[in-house]
Amino acid sequence: MVIENLLLLWLAALPLMGSPGPATISLAASGSAFGIRPSLGYLGGIIIGTTAVLLLVATGIATALLAHPIAGQVLTGIAAIYILYLAWKIATAPTRLAHATASKSPETTPEAKAPDFRGGVMLAIANPKAFAAIGAVYAAHAIAPHSLWLDNALKIAALALVIVLVNSLWLVFGAGFARLLSDPRMGRLINILFAVLLVASLAMALLSLS
Repeated sequence: MVIENLLLLWLAALPLMGSPGPATISLAASGSAFGIRPSLGYLGGIIIGTTAVLLLVATGIATALLAHPIAGQVLTGIAAIYILYLAWKIATAPTRLAHATASKSPETTPEAKAPDFRGGVMLAIANPKAFAAIGAVYAAHAIAPHSLWLDNALKIAALALVIVLVNSLWLVFGAGFARLLSDPRMGRLINILFAVLLVASLAMALLSLS
């Protein structure tokens, strides 16, 4: 029964938590604009921050926090400001071909860096989609209903694994997508497209809260 409940939890969590949102789209955008290795710190921040959200949901702190109108507005405002900044950073980032060319001439290397660990943590914790998706999955499923502490422990472990998996896949997807493009103009268009998708994901997250 525990195995069956665990599989049902994963079946619900993977599409919901892995669907496009501010964090996942930003990871794909960072992978496309900067590559996998420069974006690993940002990925780590997203994973740590989203796991923190999971723990807030599991302990019930998230419910109390979001029930306070000012706290919810502050989190949303922080996420919106950072996502808009990140979208601008992605849209204006040098293309991967420009990075490769500039590496041969250090004096012309573009001053552009992938988002860092702190930015990932901040976005994940302030991401309204993370609270909504994790909260929905966590509340709707029980793995070991006969034992409250075991049920919570298994759900936290299972959803933490989903957090690592889906966010890593989005980063790899973005980086792999960029490698298919050798034309600098197409690379620029892809960067802009990801930036637009990032802003759109923010708009959808905000609309879901209204």
